[in-house]
Amino acid sequence: MRSTFSMRMSWLSFLMLLTTSLTYAQSITIKGKVIDAKDNTPLPGVTIRVVGTTTGTSTVADGTYSISVPNATAQLEFSYIGYEPIVLTAGSNPTLNVQMKLSSKTLDDVVVVGYGTLKRKEITNAVSSIKAEDFNAGGARSPMDLVQGKVPGLSITRVNGNNPNASASVQMRGIATLSGAVAPLIVIDGVPGGNLDLLQQDDIASIDVLRDGSAAAIYGTRGTGGVILITTKKGRSGDPQYNFASYLQTDAVAKRPEILNADEFRKLSPANDMGGNTDVYNELINKQNVSQYYTLNASGGTDKSNYRGAVFFNRAEGIAKRNNRTQYGGRLNFNQVGLQGKLTMQANLVANFNKADLLGGSAGDFEQAVQRNPTAPIRNADGSFVETSAFNNFNPVARLEQELSERDQQTIQGDGKLSLEILKGLRVSAFGAIVKNTWNDRQYRLRNSNSSKQSYEGGGYAYKGNRMELDQTFETTIDYNTTINEDHTISAVGGYSYFYNTVEQFSANNSGFLTDAFQDWNLGNGLWRTLGRAGMSSNKVDYKLVAFFARANYSFRQKYFAQVIIRREGSSKFGENNKWANFPAASVGWAISEEDFLKGNRSINQLKLRVGYGVTGNSGFTSYNSLVLLGTGGAYLQNGSWYETFGPSRNPNPDLRWEKKGEWNVGVDFGLFNNRISGSFDVYQRDTKDLLGTFETQLPPFVTNTIYTNVGSIRNRGFEVVLSGVVVQKKDFGYTTDITFNRQRNEVLSLSNELYRVDRLTYGDLPSPGNLGPAIRVVEGGQMGNFYGKRFAGFDDAGNWLFYKKDGSKVLAGAITEDDLGVIGNGVPKMMFSWNNNLRYKNWDLTLFWRGKLGYDILNLKEMYFGNQTWIPNNVLKSAITKHAALKVPAQYSDYYLEPGGFVKLDNVALGYNFKFRGNYIRNMRVYVAGRNLVTITDYSGLDPELEDNGATTGIDGRGFYPRTRSYTLGLTLGF
Repeated sequence: MRSTFSMRMSWLSFLMLLTTSLTYAQSITIKGKVIDAKDNTPLPGVTIRVVGTTTGTSTVADGTYSISVPNATAQLEFSYIGYEPIVLTAGSNPTLNVQMKLSSKTLDDVVVVGYGTLKRKEITNAVSSIKAEDFNAGGARSPMDLVQGKVPGLSITRVNGNNPNASASVQMRGIATLSGAVAPLIVIDGVPGGNLDLLQQDDIASIDVLRDGSAAAIYGTRGTGGVILITTKKGRSGDPQYNFASYLQTDAVAKRPEILNADEFRKLSPANDMGGNTDVYNELINKQNVSQYYTLNASGGTDKSNYRGAVFFNRAEGIAKRNNRTQYGGRLNFNQVGLQGKLTMQANLVANFNKADLLGGSAGDFEQAVQRNPTAPIRNADGSFVETSAFNNFNPVARLEQELSERDQQTIQGDGKLSLEILKGLRVSAFGAIVKNTWNDRQYRLRNSNSSKQSYEGGGYAYKGNRMELDQTFETTIDYNTTINEDHTISAVGGYSYFYNTVEQFSANNSGFLTDAFQDWNLGNGLWRTLGRAGMSSNKVDYKLVAFFARANYSFRQKYFAQVIIRREGSSKFGENNKWANFPAASVGWAISEEDFLKGNRSINQLKLRVGYGVTGNSGFTSYNSLVLLGTGGAYLQNGSWYETFGPSRNPNPDLRWEKKGEWNVGVDFGLFNNRISGSFDVYQRDTKDLLGTFETQLPPFVTNTIYTNVGSIRNRGFEVVLSGVVVQKKDFGYTTDITFNRQRNEVLSLSNELYRVDRLTYGDLPSPGNLGPAIRVVEGGQMGNFYGKRFAGFDDAGNWLFYKKDGSKVLAGAITEDDLGVIGNGVPKMMFSWNNNLRYKNWDLTLFWRGKLGYDILNLKEMYFGNQTWIPNNVLKSAITKHAALKVPAQYSDYYLEPGGFVKLDNVALGYNFKFRGNYIRNMRVYVAGRNLVTITDYSGLDPELEDNGATTGIDGRGFYPRTRSYTLGLTLGF
């Protein structure tokens, strides 16, 4: 036995020694030098990796390297920032020298520019392109959340926090209108006015933003606010692939208002003690909120026929009770190529079905939570709700239990495109799309509810509302592309566009119900119908846009670029004398880095100068403003019969026309030090004239005292900076950073013309009580967003207000006249910035994203109304007895309530781990955790300094206290 065992061990030792010897015999050391293919200079820091292993090294200062490979057939991958990666077989020769070429990938990236695409190096406008891999990490309530802070000059604000039934507020390059649309035009897969409800974050391939007029002019009447082009993921050829993504998200209150608790309130106002101890704000919070998101997509096919299909389900819960949204649906894309590649067809079908509880999340509920007497119980001993009788009071907890407000919504889109190459380089296309958006609203208030008792004599209240919106788009285009003598590249597109929109609405309401059993499902049973007090209404609104457009691009030797655009567009919204308008644009570019004196420069890899000018329009207002409208004037009794009267309710204006914005943009794109530092710098000036607004008229000759017309102009100026840097790029560790910054300023050039003249416009009327008037005044030569009012000078010994007169003297409020008022602040942010940091260590990745706004003031209405002891017997903020303790009289609007609004936020942190698989079933898997709105640095005392900065009332922080939240996400993506 012993000899047998020894023999076996001897053979095993021999085999192991032989295997080891063979292994070492096959191992090869490869040495060499890596140089630039253009100028033969050595490249230090090139990463060299043995494909399929963890073995790797880097070149040293003179570009040389040495690496051990298992055998001659092993493959080596050479990678270096700014250069094209190379994969080579090791071979039997121990010396392997490599030449690497500068990467053209970034410059050759395709950018969507509307009615076509261009390579990035051909762009002559201010255009930002954000790919899916660069989107903000974590769960997104809106597609706009994915690019918040990523595009200079683009302001995206969720003014209602993470309310799942509220949309984001979006504006490009500041305020450019008084009453027209301020948001950019959304175009989804070529469909203008695209519905964001049809997008799930995992279906989006890229978001391209046309920031200046020379780019947006191709969309004419709707391009003043910029254009956001969203491209969804399409089918692909190859073996079928499946991708699954999911996340769970919960929200927590970031900052709650500091109000008096019950004991503090009793001490301050013992006469109003109702014996309870209640935190109503806490009662309104949905502490167990968990939002869910699931999507599964599949793609595959051949080069001639491929598809991509996706389905999704998500349920978003708000921080407030009775505030949620459940939705499900899917997206199907199909692509086919025929006639030997000359005929292509693309079709998309998308659907979203959702149901929303709209009752919770009301700013009014949280206002009640702050001001309601904290000693008042929620319920009486018998279970009935306690209603307090102070100013503007109701029990918000009772409202959530005694009322309902729900919406069922269905959004469906179908679109298709057919393209035929009739000659080499010449292609004709036809595109059509239909988007149908319908919803049904229902409301009911119990007979015993506070609302029913106060407004409907205890008879309950029921409401039904239906809305149907239909968009129909048809466009046909001709594209031509050619290259002449390898020096001249020409591309052109021309086309026709038709867009028709209709909105139909119907609603009915009733009261006087004998029972709550039917809720809103027996609307005709209410007694108010027989008394003629029930309500019913219906209406239909439509409008039509027709356009002819063309764009031509030319480049010479890829050094000199030019683009011209013309769009002629007509709209049914405008007056008989101004149905059509022209929107031209032109831009040029010079690739300075391609000139002989810079070509091959190792420090400057890319340098391009851009100059552009374009005219865009604004048609973002309701239809029929140019026409005389008839309105009902009431019913009268004649000969035993009732007759309805009708009369003109609006003056006609046959001269009504578009707002027109002319915009200059000068920009520079650059890439330095092997493109490790890259970015752009843009300066712009945009003048918007023929501003739309409502102005007073004389009676007669006009039939009503106002008219909607074109008066005035606004100028916006600013600059934008984008910087990207590759700080570290090693085999196991990488760090990249991106910075955006913009500064903007506006000026009201005029508010008058030869027919209409006003010396001022006012906005932001302050709510009751107090009749405090408007907060914002707009005058010629001034800025939009100027707060105009009294200048605070202190309090007298009795706690009365003191203000400065024009001569600097201090007087009581009653002595202040109009001449003593002045500009006391401005609510429009002057600067916006973001700083994104991406770190990678082996399979780990970490994102840290900061952003902020600077240079503006906030009017704190919360402090104005609730930080005042005269608000008692309602509850007050603690600041009423601390910060504002000297104040003994009702609030006065002045700069006393203005605070600096600038802020910096750690807005997004995401940590992920990427699992690697070698099997045949799972391609990739990533698990991540993310947090949003984690830290806010600001001097503002309110809940959140980030307010809606769109439109004319920016900078006013309203009285509502709907919570801003911190969001925490756990997510999974899986490919198989």
